[in-house]
Amino acid sequence: MRSHERSRDRGLGTIARRSFVQGVTAAIVIGFDPTRRTWIADAEAAPSSLSRIPPLDGVLRMDPASLAKAADDFGHTIHRQSVALLEPGSVDDIVKMVRYVRRHGLTIANRGRGHATYGQAQTQGGIVVDSSKLAAIHRVDSDRMVVDAGASWRNVMHAALARGSTPPVFTDYLDLSVGGTLSGGGVGGASHRHGCQIDNVLELEVVTGEGERITCSASRHASLFNSVLGGLGQFALIVRATLRLVPACALARVYELEYADLASFTKDATALALDERFDHLEGQASPKPDGGWTWTLTAASYFTPPHRPNDAALLAGLSHDPSSSSVHDLAYQEFLERIDPLIQRQKDLGIWEYPHPWYDVFVPASVTNRYVGGILDTLTVDDTGNGPVLLYPLRRSKLRRPFFSVPAEEVFFLFDVLRTTSPDPVRVRAHLRANRRMYDAGRALGATRYCIGSLDFSQADWRQHFGFWWPAFAFAKNAFDPDRVLTPGQGIFL
Repeated sequence: MRSHERSRDRGLGTIARRSFVQGVTAAIVIGFDPTRRTWIADAEAAPSSLSRIPPLDGVLRMDPASLAKAADDFGHTIHRQSVALLEPGSVDDIVKMVRYVRRHGLTIANRGRGHATYGQAQTQGGIVVDSSKLAAIHRVDSDRMVVDAGASWRNVMHAALARGSTPPVFTDYLDLSVGGTLSGGGVGGASHRHGCQIDNVLELEVVTGEGERITCSASRHASLFNSVLGGLGQFALIVRATLRLVPACALARVYELEYADLASFTKDATALALDERFDHLEGQASPKPDGGWTWTLTAASYFTPPHRPNDAALLAGLSHDPSSSSVHDLAYQEFLERIDPLIQRQKDLGIWEYPHPWYDVFVPASVTNRYVGGILDTLTVDDTGNGPVLLYPLRRSKLRRPFFSVPAEEVFFLFDVLRTTSPDPVRVRAHLRANRRMYDAGRALGATRYCIGSLDFSQADWRQHFGFWWPAFAFAKNAFDPDRVLTPGQGIFL
């Protein structure tokens, strides 16, 4: 070997050792052997076919703690063992590693804040990218902001409010990553007016499955832009986003409207979704002590004094129970953070570490009473682990992304059974079987899956899920990730 080649290889080895950190005393992995399909951790025994890890600005970890992190998520149900966890120091690191895994027939997936429930961001034998390491807020203007995909929506909220602005749609839980919700949808209480978070993006920077770094928007690489938003990580890894902002109000007047029965609740929720008199709408079922359920519709109207909501006009024509309902004002930020105390209590009690086999579907309004009512007739608090049961009204005409599959009717409901259960594998499997039974019954009535939940899906299920859009979905996969290296945990392309 020539001296300059030996020098170059020594330099690469030094970079690889610095970049691929092992938290134990074992040897450091320096590359991949494509002949034997194994990772090499011994420089002295490195074969001639060794493909060295490219120099990185960040680190590629393979210590047990990092691999355990990459193989787990909020669901604590699916555990796929990756070979490494990439903590990128730059977008270039992601580009390099996508190209590297593609060259060697491996796989790669983005992990945001680890809040998936069924292994969606995991990959067996591949590399997981910890995108939370790239979480900068790059620019905030009055009508838009540029953020890294690993930024949390909480950080987005703080940065936007400091300029008197806000994204139109927030999820209830604020510590999700921007890239995560833009891959899945991002439903919130304002979605009946503004669509999902994927409908409020002006531009994306992504790394495709071919390792190409591309900036896309509605007018530039529009096919890629529309595919990635709600595309479940199948076409590109989101690394940066330009989000739409609107003026923020100072306060939220919150109306907690109580209903004794589901039919009254859905009647009002449907009407309110259509007339858009409230800025925020979401519903929740609460178990009665003696059995059965009551319903609460949380509606909010945003305002800045001296202007104030007209309570009489906002509540006109509704069939809620005034004696059990309440009205109160919160600062806008306090309203967005309203579930934080509940989350903190769950964490303090250790509930956050329990399995969460969630069930999440979109149900046509015309069959919601029959479908949801039938499930709740048999659902108990023990079935949910005291997790919330949610019902949000949404509008099909507010949604613009082709691969975000929803029912055909204009008004439909997001139905969530956010289960928490014990770490007993038998019990977890029973919940997963129940999820599948509920899904099959709902699909027969026109319901579609919201892909954040815990549900076994075959390729036939995925084709049915995308329906009319399946050929376009498969075409986009072939165009942007032809070697199927991205996000295998979804199980769409096996």
